[in-house]
Amino acid sequence: MGDKKHLLPSDKKRKRLIKVNVKTNPNYGKSPSERSIRELLNYGMINLDKPSGPTSHQVVAWIKEILEIDKAGHGGTLDPNATGILPVALGDATRALQVLLSAGKEYVGIMKLHKDVDEKKVTDTCNIFVGDVFQVPPLRSAVKRIRRKRRIYYLEVIQIKDREVLFRVGCEAGTYVRTLCVDIGKKLGCGAHLAELRRTRIGYLREEGSVILQDIKDAYVFWKEEKDEKELRSTVLPMERLLDHLPKIVVRDSAVDAVCHGANLAIPGVVEVDSDIIKGDLVAVLTLKAEGVALMKALMSTEEIMQKDTGICASPERVLMNKGTYPSIWKKS
Repeated sequence: MGDKKHLLPSDKKRKRLIKVNVKTNPNYGKSPSERSIRELLNYGMINLDKPSGPTSHQVVAWIKEILEIDKAGHGGTLDPNATGILPVALGDATRALQVLLSAGKEYVGIMKLHKDVDEKKVTDTCNIFVGDVFQVPPLRSAVKRIRRKRRIYYLEVIQIKDREVLFRVGCEAGTYVRTLCVDIGKKLGCGAHLAELRRTRIGYLREEGSVILQDIKDAYVFWKEEKDEKELRSTVLPMERLLDHLPKIVVRDSAVDAVCHGANLAIPGVVEVDSDIIKGDLVAVLTLKAEGVALMKALMSTEEIMQKDTGICASPERVLMNKGTYPSIWKKS
């Protein structure tokens, strides 16, 4: 997980609590690792290391072309000249992309100071920016330019050479690192700008496990021509990897289709639940085979879900699984 200093909210350790012991019917659904390549190309994601130059949108267009698919999307735009982690969801997995808005992000960058400044002053000033900051998005950003509050989890100065400051920052999604550098420059009284940027983490997705466009091309060609799936399976990951940072609720088979139809989740459907869920949290609902069913808003805490036998414990935000994957037992009741 890295050292204590470099923790994002998603690094919170949770325990899986068993409410009731039940088995899953092997005739419906399947473990994400057992999906066929064709299913993966519609229910998969790629932890891409974006090159410098193209826009995030352009990179997704290339991936669609390489994999011969109609639909793909990315989570968290990177500037054309920025590199690093760009999660790309394929096919119906694009439904899960919104979860990345709640995942913290980490960047390594170079900030260029406009005048010489004492090193200790630079480090001390950077420390002031840890916590809540207010930002106005840069002029060329795609969002409305209003003051927004964002959280900086950590900001470490790695090295200072002349007027170049190498730093690592962990921040809430939607933080503008470019703006952060300008604001630090103002505080220092010398002016500063962001010279280079690389995203090294989004939630549990790290640069160590990322792939480049060439890897995707090679793996796909290898599968198509040689019928060898190994490379493609290590390149295209199950969609559920996008949900890694979220707390989970596991439901019994008989509850799955109701949730797929947008129903609230009632306590009798719950079999397992993660610790430390707070009312209002975004949670991922999984089957007993660990398939993503839906994103839901918790209406009860972990303790309440474990203690109660009746009531509604979560309401739907986004359905991830196709209706009819599991039988609709619920209609008969």
